[in-house]
Amino acid sequence: MLSDVAVDHREKAYALLKADADKILRLIKVQMDNLTMPQCPLYEEVLDTQMFGLSREIHFAVRLNLISDEEGKQILDNLEKQLNVLHEAAQKS
Repeated sequence: MLSDVAVDHREKAYALLKADADKILRLIKVQMDNLTMPQCPLYEEVLDTQMFGLSREIHFAVRLNLISDEEGKQILDNLEKQLNVLHEAAQKS
């Protein structure tokens, strides 16, 4: 049985990782709305860098047993789906 402190740390870790994923989504949305199109190398560079950073954060949290591997994959998969929706919307504009 996990202690209340361990559960609290796990919940905070998940919330922080989810917030970072949301931050990436907002950053990319602003970039698409105001600066560049998805086929621009700058857009790809920013997206790749942000996604790599988040994946390393998730990997670290998994190694500390703060979140499960499945929860980490879920955060990344959800972000990728949301980014695909943004990308598709930009293509239609």
